[in-house]
Amino acid sequence: MSLNILIVDDSKVMRKIILKTIGISGVPFGDVYEASNGHEGLDMLSQNQIDLVMTDINMPVMNGEEMIDAMIGNPATKKIPVIVISTEGSEIRVEGLLSKGVVFIHKPFSPEFFKNTIEKLIGTGAGK
Repeated sequence: MSLNILIVDDSKVMRKIILKTIGISGVPFGDVYEASNGHEGLDMLSQNQIDLVMTDINMPVMNGEEMIDAMIGNPATKKIPVIVISTEGSEIRVEGLLSKGVVFIHKPFSPEFFKNTIEKLIGTGAGK
């Protein structure tokens, strides 16, 4: 099954690295959408069928945590799996994100780790 993926990061370079890593990992993906902040990410979610969201935390306009909170509060998006990809070092912040049901990947990351993480999510309901 191909996943439609939304990548949300304020760095265009990082969005490209994430996309390339997904490709190298061998995870089957369909359409890939990109957004540079949480607000744009929510717009993409409202306009497209998204199966998986990959987001940074620290972004201008609306950060990743605010976007996740908005997704959880919306019946149309609350069940979409989210992977947070960040250099965030605060254990308290990471634990808070994990309590919201997201998966956390620290930068830097490997294609194998991406693949294993996504496969775990697919096995727990990412395909809806």
